Amino acid sequence: MSFNTRARLALAATAALALAALAPGAVQAADRSEPGTAADAAASAPRVSPNAAWASTLKVMTQNLYLGSSLDPALEAQGGPEFVQAVAQIYDTSVMTNFPERAKAIAATIAQRRPDLIGLQEVSKWSTLPVKPGANPPSFDFLQILLAELAARGLHYKVAGVSDNASIGPAPLIAPAFGCAEVRSAFDADCYVTFADRDVILKNRARKHLFVQNPQSGDYETQQSFDSPLGPIDFGRGWVYVDGSLNGKKFRFANTHLEVEGFADVQVAQGQEFLAGPAHTDRALIVTGDFNSAADGSNTPTYANLVSSGLTDGWAAVRGDFPGLTCCQASDLSNPERGFDKRIDLVLAHGIFRFLGAHVVNDEPLNDTAMIPVWPSDHAGVLTRMQLR
Repeated sequence: MSFNTRARLALAATAALALAALAPGAVQAADRSEPGTAADAAASAPRVSPNAAWASTLKVMTQNLYLGSSLDPALEAQGGPEFVQAVAQIYDTSVMTNFPERAKAIAATIAQRRPDLIGLQEVSKWSTLPVKPGANPPSFDFLQILLAELAARGLHYKVAGVSDNASIGPAPLIAPAFGCAEVRSAFDADCYVTFADRDVILKNRARKHLFVQNPQSGDYETQQSFDSPLGPIDFGRGWVYVDGSLNGKKFRFANTHLEVEGFADVQVAQGQEFLAGPAHTDRALIVTGDFNSAADGSNTPTYANLVSSGLTDGWAAVRGDFPGLTCCQASDLSNPERGFDKRIDLVLAHGIFRFLGAHVVNDEPLNDTAMIPVWPSDHAGVLTRMQLR
C-alpha cells in the first residue's frame, strides 16, 4: 500500500474526542536494451575511455519499504471505539509483516548491488508507550533496523537527507499478546502507539570521490485531507534532496513520494510543485520516488507531466516497453504470487550523459510462501546505472 499519511493528532485532541466517543495495504536481468529504444542512440554516442566512464558512473536505487499495514481501517473508522479497533488491527498487521525480517532481504540486495545513492520511501517508525506494568509492545524504527542490517554486512551507508512526513498518535492500543488488554478511555489505556513516516536518502560512504551536501526537505502545499472521528486529518507528503558531486561532476539527487492515484488532482498538483521546487536546478538532476502514477498512463497524468518536463525515465531509456512492474503486493504481504500490475517506482534524470542499465529488485519471495511475510515489501525496487556528463 502506498499510504504515506501525515495526521498530526495531538494527544490532548485525540483524547478529548475519543473519550466522548468511547463513553456509551528480481526481475534480475543483465543490462540489455530493446530495439528502437533510447539505448540504441546511447550506443552510438561518443566513446569514453573505460577509466573516465567508471569515474562518472553512478548507481542509484529507489525502494518503498512499506509501512507494514494499510492505514485504511483507521481512516474509515466511524467513531472512537471503531477507531481503537482499527488501530489494534493496523498495529497487529505491522508486527506480522515483520520489517526486521524484511530488512534482511533488502539489505542483502543492497550488499549485492552496492548502489551509490538510495532513495527510500515509507521509512516508518512505530513507537509504543506501555503504561501498564509488564506490557511490552515492540517498537520498530525502520531506518535504524535497515542501517543495522547494512552494517552487519560490512556496508557503510549514511543518512544524507530526511523528509519527515506522517505523524499519527499517540493513540490507545489494544494488543493482548503484549499485555495491552484494555482501553478504558482515551486518557486511560494500558498502551499507546505512535506512527511516523519519512522519506530518506542514503549515501554509500565506500564510493570514493562521491560527496553530498546541503540537505533540504519540505512539504507540498497541496495535501489531501478529510474529516475523521478524531478531527481533521491531512495527508502530508514532501520531498528531500541533496546536492552532490562525483569526481567533480555536480548533480542534485532528490527523493519524493506523491499522493495515491485515488486523489489524482492532489497528486498532479504535488508533481507540479516538485518540478517547480526541488527539481528546479542548474545541476544535473537525478530523481527517485514512488510517484503513484502508472508509467503506462493508465491512472493519472503525473508520469506524463514529469517526462514531458524533460526528465528521462531510466527504465524506459534502457528497457523500452519491457514491463518492469513494481506495485503492489497484498497489504499483509501474504499473497503467494506476485501482485504487481503497474510501474510507479521510478528513477528519472535530466542533464546526465546516458542511462546504462536498469533492474527491478526485491521482487522475489522471502521464504516458503506458506509463511508471512512472503515479500520484502509491497513494492519492488528499481536499480539503475547512469553516466554523468
